Amino acid sequence: MFRLPHKHIKHCLVATFCLLIISNQGCMSFKGLNSAKKVVKEPLSIGFWNVENLFDLEDDPDKNDDEFALGGRKNVDQKIYDLKIKNSSEVLRDLNVDILGLCEVENYKVLNDLNDSYKERDYEIIHYDSPDSRGIDNALFYDKNRFSIISSRAIENKLKNGGTTRDILYVLGKYNNVRLHIFVNHWPSNYGGKEKAIPKRTETAELIIKEIENILSVENSAEIILIGDFNENPDDKNILLLEEVGLTSLMKPMLGKPKIGTYVYRGEDSFLDQIIVNERLQDKDGLSIIEESVYVLDLPKYRQQEGNYKHYPYRFWAGNRLLGGYSDHLAIKVKIICE
Repeated sequence: MFRLPHKHIKHCLVATFCLLIISNQGCMSFKGLNSAKKVVKEPLSIGFWNVENLFDLEDDPDKNDDEFALGGRKNVDQKIYDLKIKNSSEVLRDLNVDILGLCEVENYKVLNDLNDSYKERDYEIIHYDSPDSRGIDNALFYDKNRFSIISSRAIENKLKNGGTTRDILYVLGKYNNVRLHIFVNHWPSNYGGKEKAIPKRTETAELIIKEIENILSVENSAEIILIGDFNENPDDKNILLLEEVGLTSLMKPMLGKPKIGTYVYRGEDSFLDQIIVNERLQDKDGLSIIEESVYVLDLPKYRQQEGNYKHYPYRFWAGNRLLGGYSDHLAIKVKIICE
C-alpha cells in the first residue's frame, strides 16, 4: 500500500488548512484528504407565510386579543386552538423550507406549539414581542443544520402619528459561510382606510431603506432579502420606493396573471406577500436566487372550491364564523444557491 512520507503528510495538512480558511470567505467547496468527490451544498429554501391570527387562549390585558381568548366572542376552545395548530403545521409540511418567516403570531408559546406539531423539522425560533395593539408579531423559524445565526433584533417602527405597528424582524446569518441579511415584514394594513395607511407604509419603506443603507455602508457586497406581507402589490407606491435603491420583488413578473396571487380582495388577486431581494442576490457571485424556484403554495385545498368566495384562500376564520381552513393568505418560497 502506498504511503506518503511524513513530511509530505505535514505539507498536505497545511494545504488543507489553507483551503479551509479560503472556503470561509465564500461559496468554495474542497476535497478533504479522504473524500472521493466534491462536497455540494443543497440550495437554501426560504419561505414566508401570514398565518392569520395565531393566538393562544389567554386574555392578555395589555393586548386587544379578547376575541381569541376563552370566553371571547369567537367562542374559541382548546379543540379549535388545536385545529388551528394542526392546519398550520400542514402548511409548513407542504412548504418544507429551511427558513420560514411568519406574521400574525401572538407570542413565543404559539410558535413553540406550532413547531412541536411540525414533526419533520426541529426549527429554532427567533421572536420578539412588538408594540402592535393587537399583539401580533413577526417571527422566524430556521433549521440550524442549514443556516447559522450571527445576530438578530427587532427594528421598532415608530410612526409619526404616534400609532403602534409591528416591529420589523432583522436576522443576520450564514449559509455556506456567506452572510445573508433577512428582514421579516408585516407592513400596516388598510384597516381604517387606505388613504391613512399609505403614508404609514411609506414610513416603513423609508425605515427599511435606511437600515439597508447602513448595512451597505459597511458591507457593500451584502446579500439582502426581504420577506413578508407588505400590504401592497409589487407595482404599488411603496414597493416602488424599494426599487429605487436596487431592490426587486420576485413576485412582479407574476402580477396580473389570471388566478395567481397570495391574497384575494373583492374578487381580485394580489401579491401582498412578497420576496424582495437586492441586486447582489441576483448576480452570479456568492449567493444567488434560483429564479424558476419562486413558488406560491397554491394547492386546491388552500382555496375555497365553491360558493360566493370560490378561489379565495381557505381561511380559518370569516369574522366570528369558524371555517376551519388555513389562512386568508397563501405561503410563498424561493431557493438560493451558492455560486
